[in-house]
Amino acid sequence: MNSLQKKIGLVIGGIAIAGAATALVLNAFQENLVFFFSPSQVATNEAPHGRAFRIGGFVKEGSVQRQKDGITVMFEVTDTAHEVPVAYKGSLPDLFKEGKGVVAQGKLEHGVFVADQVLAKHDENYMPPEAEKAVKDAHAKARAKHI
Repeated sequence: MNSLQKKIGLVIGGIAIAGAATALVLNAFQENLVFFFSPSQVATNEAPHGRAFRIGGFVKEGSVQRQKDGITVMFEVTDTAHEVPVAYKGSLPDLFKEGKGVVAQGKLEHGVFVADQVLAKHDENYMPPEAEKAVKDAHAKARAKHI
């Protein structure tokens, strides 16, 4: 093997190692990517099944039910057009209230969104941009149906 063949072999080996490293980084990034969906998108099966995502909207009035075990809470998230039932085990944020904005992260299982994290909006005027857009879109669709 001459020196030219050794150099070509090293270059090809370096490219292969760089390619493998890039593939591993992109795969890790893809697994940690979490998308946002509105209740209307979940109702139309646009949300992934068996994969984590975020759902946002408002906590439907009268939907909060605390279970007897003291740590499980059931409630519904709505964008005023559709509702999605949510189950969460753990303590809820202090700002969690019916009629207020919420974003939950988890997975959809048998029609129920099983949340592993619940975030409440932090003041009266704030709503995540994705949730605000989803609510506006749902209002527009609801108005279009009634016209």
